Amino acid sequence: MTARNGSSTAAEERLDETTADRTPPAPRTGAWTLAGAVVVLALAGCAQWLVRTVSEWTSGTAVGSIAEAIEYPVYAIALGFLGNAALSLTGVRARMTAAFRTELFIKIGLVLLGASIDLGIIARAFGPAVLQAVLLIAAVFAFAWWFAGVLGLDDRLRALLASARSICGVSAAVAAAGAVQARKEQLAYTATLVIVFAVPSIFLLPWLASLMGLPPAVTGAWIGGNIDTTAAVTAAGTVAGEQPLQIASIVKVTQNALLGVVAVLLTLYFAFRAGTAGADGDAPGAQRSVLDRRSLAMLWDRFPKFVLGFLLASIAAAALRATLPEAVLEPRLDAAKELQTWALTLAFVAIGLEFHAGSAREAGWRPVLVFAAATVVNLVVGLGLALLLFSGFSF
Repeated sequence: MTARNGSSTAAEERLDETTADRTPPAPRTGAWTLAGAVVVLALAGCAQWLVRTVSEWTSGTAVGSIAEAIEYPVYAIALGFLGNAALSLTGVRARMTAAFRTELFIKIGLVLLGASIDLGIIARAFGPAVLQAVLLIAAVFAFAWWFAGVLGLDDRLRALLASARSICGVSAAVAAAGAVQARKEQLAYTATLVIVFAVPSIFLLPWLASLMGLPPAVTGAWIGGNIDTTAAVTAAGTVAGEQPLQIASIVKVTQNALLGVVAVLLTLYFAFRAGTAGADGDAPGAQRSVLDRRSLAMLWDRFPKFVLGFLLASIAAAALRATLPEAVLEPRLDAAKELQTWALTLAFVAIGLEFHAGSAREAGWRPVLVFAAATVVNLVVGLGLALLLFSGFSF
């Protein structure tokens, strides 16, 4: 077990480790960060341009209907991967990574998305979303933890894999790593697996949902409950349609809200059962109550604050709808929608730019097998819960 230095930035340091190239990066100067921001903006602009022009170019041709169905996440992610390859070949990608802010862009986009979702939809979907989140997290976490134990994986890696697969990907892995004192290499393995499995799901799940003829609400609940990262959920929901995107976002932010609870429970488990030091320098085996001030502080620290922004934006939009004439309100909501689209486009570009295949080669077959098996369980259980809880949902 590596010692914890007591720094509040340990989680960020671990996350940096997952996204950095294996070659020692050059210092992140302001000039390189600015250059990276220009790259992200340029690629996002190209993605928006392709959305507008490709369908026009192919109109009336054999591929016209296909081109018209391709949404901006597809172009943005593809351009992100191309940019990743080009920057890696020139050896400058590692210097620009400070500008590839996927989490920031997606949080801005989701807060703005809250303004476009009717508060009544959130109220009606909240109960089923909470029930689905609790049951799905419990089922997938338990399976991944058990199967990783069968394969003889380290308890800390088991916690990272189970948390990432059952809750919200890299964010959950980072929170779990801080809770269980995981090694940087274990976090890198887990983060790589999250991205490797999430990117194909962006296109696979909407296609499977269409193939099975799932209703929009069920499609959204299935996507939101299965894809690990919030960015990938938003991308898949956008591909599936406006109504699936709304439900997918509600389901995902509900799962994200449970991240702090899981982090505290993992901390307590490793303190009580695994005989390791707890958070904040507790002695091995030290007793800590769930209601201890430090446990509550950790719960708040791990809680994703953008969930509150999502809800507040929806409440504010509902209040404005009740007080302002439609002719005054709609242009402002349209502007918020345009900003949301740009923020999400930037996030999807950053997904491709942040991807690093190096640690995938180092992960070994056992973590991959655990993650793949847990993904199958997540798909099956998630589909059953989505059908059970959202089949009767109406917009």
